[in-house]
Amino acid sequence: MSRLLGIHARPGKWLRRALAILPFVLLIAVYSIASEIRHRDNPSDKLLPSFTQMGQAVERMAFTEDRRSGKYLMPADTLASLKRLFIGILLAAAVGLLLGLNMGVFPGMDHGANPFVVFLSMIPPLAILPILFIVFGLGELSKTALIVIGVFPTITLDTYLRSSGVPRQQITKGLTLGASDFEVAYKIVLPQIMPGVLDTIRLNFKAVILFLIAGESLAATVGLGYRIFVVRRYLAMDIIIPYVIWMSLLAFTADFLLRWYIERRYHWSAGGAE
Repeated sequence: MSRLLGIHARPGKWLRRALAILPFVLLIAVYSIASEIRHRDNPSDKLLPSFTQMGQAVERMAFTEDRRSGKYLMPADTLASLKRLFIGILLAAAVGLLLGLNMGVFPGMDHGANPFVVFLSMIPPLAILPILFIVFGLGELSKTALIVIGVFPTITLDTYLRSSGVPRQQITKGLTLGASDFEVAYKIVLPQIMPGVLDTIRLNFKAVILFLIAGESLAATVGLGYRIFVVRRYLAMDIIIPYVIWMSLLAFTADFLLRWYIERRYHWSAGGAE
């Protein structure tokens, strides 16, 4: 066992894959047994739908045109949520990267913006959701603003810590060789911290999805979070569970692609191997 799972273990390719798949197999097995037991006692049980019931629900939501809207609901919900996610994380990353980088390199920005960003990071984003709805209305802007406000302080502070941790000797050498302040920031500091910042963005995917669901559940007419909160009143677990799994798969895919990009683009960095 120590040869497989010990500190110095180096599992082979197939063993690594087997170990990765094993928890999923166990989870599916436990769910199958629990669902079978519940349906044996109560065939109309809704709490743990069978895989057949969930498959039928997915077929109905994803591949059957809705009579009222004329849309395929699951693809429409997916596209709406992905659009909000992409815009929100892009704006949060851009603001957090630029602000954190300049805070870490320029002392004036540090003293001026750091306390304010730390203060913003302490505000529970969900607590100001009603304020966002009042200020921005119930449209897309309020949901995007919630994602940005919820995520950008973390990205900003992480970028600040990474950029301020770059050895000052490098900055001094750059200035000595004739580089301007902005060239030092964007050509010397930024390339070094970029792998770590991308990892921070990647690790914030879960928070982004949380804020998305909160916004969609209260003010939306389409979206993955909206659909979950609509069908919950009917205890439609055969729809809710596939939707949750689908959202998790989308987040897992985004995480995988970003990790793959970091490893390929920044293979020289230890942060790129995390």
